[in-house]
Formats: sequence, C-alpha cells, structure tokens
Amino acid sequence: MMAKKSNQRPFHKEFSAEQQLEAFRRMCVIRRFEETAEDSYMRGLTHGTMHLSIGQEASAVGATMGLRKTDYITSTHRGHGHCIGKGADPKLMLAEFFGKEEGYCRGRGGSMHIADIESGNLGANGIVAGGIPIAVGAALAIKKQKRDDVALCFFGDGATNEGAFHESLNMAAIWRLPVIFVCENNKYGMSVSTERSMAVANVADRASAYNMPGVMVDGNRIEDVSEAVSEATARARRGDGPTLIECKTYRTRGHSRSDRNRYRTKEEIEDWKLRDPITLFEAELLAHGIATQAEIAGIHASVATEMVAGLEFAQNGTDPSPEFLTRDVYTPGAAP
Repeated sequence: MMAKKSNQRPFHKEFSAEQQLEAFRRMCVIRRFEETAEDSYMRGLTHGTMHLSIGQEASAVGATMGLRKTDYITSTHRGHGHCIGKGADPKLMLAEFFGKEEGYCRGRGGSMHIADIESGNLGANGIVAGGIPIAVGAALAIKKQKRDDVALCFFGDGATNEGAFHESLNMAAIWRLPVIFVCENNKYGMSVSTERSMAVANVADRASAYNMPGVMVDGNRIEDVSEAVSEATARARRGDGPTLIECKTYRTRGHSRSDRNRYRTKEEIEDWKLRDPITLFEAELLAHGIATQAEIAGIHASVATEMVAGLEFAQNGTDPSPEFLTRDVYTPGAAP
C-alpha cells in the first residue's frame, strides 16, 4: 500500500504521490539504462561513442515530469535522460544503440540522435546548441497554431557560448514564444571549466540581456527543478514568453567514453557523488512518507529486471539490410 504523507513540510505539492514515485522510477531507469549502455560498450557489444548523464537525472526528469504529451522537447548529445523523462521506451533506445531496425531511428541514429516524435521528443542533436533554434521554431509553430503547448529545450553550459544560443533567446523574447530554455550546467564544456569559458558567473545572468526571467536552481534536487519549470511553463502557456533556467549539476562520468578525466580531481568527483540526485530524492520520499523502504526497493528491483529484458530485446533485434542503405535519406530537390 502507498504510505501516507507525514505532517512535515509540503514536498512537491503540485504532484501526487503516484506522480512523484513515477518520477523517481524514471530517474532510476535513466541511471540503470546508462549503466547498461556503458557496460555493453565496454564489453564490445556496441560501438561508436556515447555521452553519459549519470549524476544529472534530476534535471532531466524534473524538467519533463509536468509536461504534456503534446509539448515538445529538443535534446543534446547527452540526451538519454531527456528521452526517458519524456516517455521513451528504454528497450527501443537500447535497440537503437545496437543498430537494430526496432530502434527509434531504425538503428541509424545511435546514442546522439534519438528522436521519438510520438512522445513529443523532436530529437537529440550532436551539434552543440543545435537543438535550441529547433525548439524556437517549434514554439513559433505552436504560437501560429494558437495552441497552449510549450517547447522545452535542453542544452549544456558550452552551448551558451555559441551564437545559436544568443540568436534563439533574442528571437524568442521578441516574439514572446512559448519556449523554456533549460541549461544543464555541469561545470565543464568537454574539458574546459565554466570559470575559464564564461565572462559571467552564472548562465542565468545572461537572461537579462533578452528581457526574460533567469532562474538558477540546484539541478540535483528534482523538486527545485520541477518547481522552476512549472512556473516557466505556466508563464509560456499564458503567452508571457520564454524563461531561461540554469540547473547546477554534475556528470560523474567523463565527457564521453574517450575522456580520461585529467582536467578534474577525484576529490571533486567524489564530493559531487555525495549529492547524488537519486539518493537525495529517495531520502525525501522516505522522510515525507510518500514511499516506504520496501516500495523503494521494489522500484529498484523492477527497473533492474526491465533493463535485463531491454538488453535481451536489443541484442535479438533485426539487423538492417544493405538494400535499405539509402532509405530515409533525403536530398533537397532530388526526385522521390
């Protein structure tokens, strides 16, 4: 049975106990999915590279838990968590990793280019800041169609030094578009720290240049992220324009699988592990009587079982046939 809430301070008052437990489950799915993907890569079962977001699960789920299916998101090269947060099926994502026809992009997208249009995920993007103008375009379409949906785009701190970031925020502000800009600031753009690459202390400080709210939150606390995004979403839906949200977070793995982590100390990594977002959320759920220890254990067990089944599904998927090499490849102006 669901545990009764205690009389302690309100926790996630906008979301029911069931919604909060689902958010916790999705965070656990993201963590186990990426650990499974990492293990598959290390065992030589998959190839290429991948960018893991282990340690950033709260920002991915906190930002998406209040969105509708008809709302859009755009993602990044470090976007597995965003996909799952918006409702993607992990086994289809794993099939994509393995290059199988059952994958979301029929095995052609791989780790960095997963899209799930049905759930509102317009796709991850290997181009730094590439998803930001796409989200602005989607928000413009929403406004033209007189809908009250929103577009939310994820990007890292490195993207805020790209021209596309500044052009997109300017356009969104001028046209008061229903878009939420969510920066996952994990302190490093590849191997360069934000202290060395930005002239301002915080990404949120840049919002003032475009006359929009700039909000900075603890990206490892899901309640802080969801509250900020909920306020920004309400603002966007009523036609008041965009918001820039900076989630201060951290990736405990390297930039990519080839990263040897020589630009940061082991002490820094271990210190951030003490602020693990899943551990923090689990403690809150227990402290406020939203879940019991048995329920938490049950979620972890079911997620582990789901991932074993997902890996088996991916390994047994259908290999693409060479005769379909050019299927879904389009050239502007070419004959059909």
